[in-house]
Amino acid sequence: MHLFVEQLTNVDFSYLDAQRGIVGETWWASAILEGALNDESMVCDFGIVKKTLRNWLDTELDHRLLVPAQLPGLTVNQHNGRIELSVETARGRVSMNAPAQAVTLIDAESITAKSVADWSVKQLTTYFPDSIDQLTLDFTPEAISGAFYHYSHGLKKHSGNCQRIAHGHRSRIQIWLDGERSDSEEEYWADLWRDIYIGSTEDLKHESDSDLTFAYTAEQGQFELTLDRKHCYMMETDSTVELIADHLASAIKLRHPASDVCVRAFEGVNKGAMVER
Repeated sequence: MHLFVEQLTNVDFSYLDAQRGIVGETWWASAILEGALNDESMVCDFGIVKKTLRNWLDTELDHRLLVPAQLPGLTVNQHNGRIELSVETARGRVSMNAPAQAVTLIDAESITAKSVADWSVKQLTTYFPDSIDQLTLDFTPEAISGAFYHYSHGLKKHSGNCQRIAHGHRSRIQIWLDGERSDSEEEYWADLWRDIYIGSTEDLKHESDSDLTFAYTAEQGQFELTLDRKHCYMMETDSTVELIADHLASAIKLRHPASDVCVRAFEGVNKGAMVER
């Protein structure tokens, strides 16, 4: 007998990629459990399934940087609850020093929906009753017909896991000029912010001709991240979705001063902020 749960929850995270650098991502998580019926004529109580999977996904994947442990050239050092990592990607050097809870090492050469699902299933085997013979996880991105971008950031003032310096989202963007959706403006920003790290000038610790280093201390500890400057987009403010929407609206108004502007900036799936100018 198979028990399934579709789009149980979504996870927002960033991952390290040999070609793209640090990539913000959002996936829906679905599950299938196979096993015999128990004394209650169930494979497993839906309440147990949903609570167990959600708690594990929230703890181990959501708002973390997923790092493929077998990535060629990657160096990783863990000590006293902290992690340091460094690698040269096609988009330049990526190095990070952060609390260990901000990173998940995936035993794979690259981060894909399948590699993360396979690794996760191995970690979850002890969380369910013996009556469960097999667990299958499926990660899928949101179906988006229009423009979208992948962005990463960190929010040092956040009391939750958003304070982690390299987590992210795959997000839609919707822009109206004088009440009409503007495909061209949406595509402009989606292209400009493709696989971008949105940094705050307040968090900029050091810069060179090639790299930018961001650093701050938050409730969970000290964070530091170095990226190629071409991988970054700077904002004068924090990068909450509210301020991202406000920044976009102001920038679009400068590009189209005679038009009324409305921006809906998404943060992952089905949530975000809207600003009019």
